[in-house]
Amino acid sequence: MDTKTAMITLTGRPNAGKSTLINALTGEKIAIVTHKPQTTRGRIFGVVNRGGTQLVFADTPGFHSAKTRLDDHMADIVRRSMDGVDAVALIVEPVAGVGDPERRILERVASADTPALLIINKIDTVKKESLLGVIAAYADYYEFDSIIPVSAKYGDGLDGLLTVFEGYATEGPALFPKGMVTDQSDSAIVAELVREKLLFCLAHEVPHGTAVEITRFAERDDGIIDVEATIYCEKESHKAIIIGKNGEMLKKIGSLARADIERFMGAGVFLKTWVRVKAGWRDSGALIGELGYPDARAD
Repeated sequence: MDTKTAMITLTGRPNAGKSTLINALTGEKIAIVTHKPQTTRGRIFGVVNRGGTQLVFADTPGFHSAKTRLDDHMADIVRRSMDGVDAVALIVEPVAGVGDPERRILERVASADTPALLIINKIDTVKKESLLGVIAAYADYYEFDSIIPVSAKYGDGLDGLLTVFEGYATEGPALFPKGMVTDQSDSAIVAELVREKLLFCLAHEVPHGTAVEITRFAERDDGIIDVEATIYCEKESHKAIIIGKNGEMLKKIGSLARADIERFMGAGVFLKTWVRVKAGWRDSGALIGELGYPDARAD
């Protein structure tokens, strides 16, 4: 049977809703979502099959100014993800003004000569008439193929969005097997679910200096899945905060993570967690690679 494929990069500033959108499009939680910036650190592919068309979406980190080597790594992912794709979808909040991050993204898109769409997300948070100012501001700044208002949270406009994406598909073999919704392994998603709970439970700078490594992921004969996760942080003081008084914070993080992991895996989970210090890991290319970000540049 003839097939068509399209590779679409989703980009935008932190908290624009890229991960919420890719989860809504695929129907699976393949990317973690929090209210904190820099939640997404790597490129995650989500796959949607519609008839004979396969749409592959790349969820990228939020575009922001780099302060650490990890930030450099994430910015590099964003830049490289705009090259060699069928289209770039810039996701913005319904604000009537083009900010500096959006201008820099569009400069990159223009230099790569890649078709661009504008997705105005979170339309559920504003009145419909206010969208006209948002559309006008962006239409005056850049010539987009399409401007599409959606609510990723509630699913509004997503069917029409997928139809627009199908227009970029060209004939060719499927890039992923049918039934596969992401390129991420189960253990990689489990690690991200644990990190999501760190971001949810901890305040200020502490969660941004954490990384999670899955050191054991095995299914027992009775179907229970054993997971052992090591949480790395940058300071002894951060370790104490993560563990909490009498271990209460770590228990809370583990309990919330286990519930999500069980939903994702469709099975019971026995989760063990440890906390260890790796000072300055976000500024070491080698350590960034060791902790699950293999595209990082080595020292």
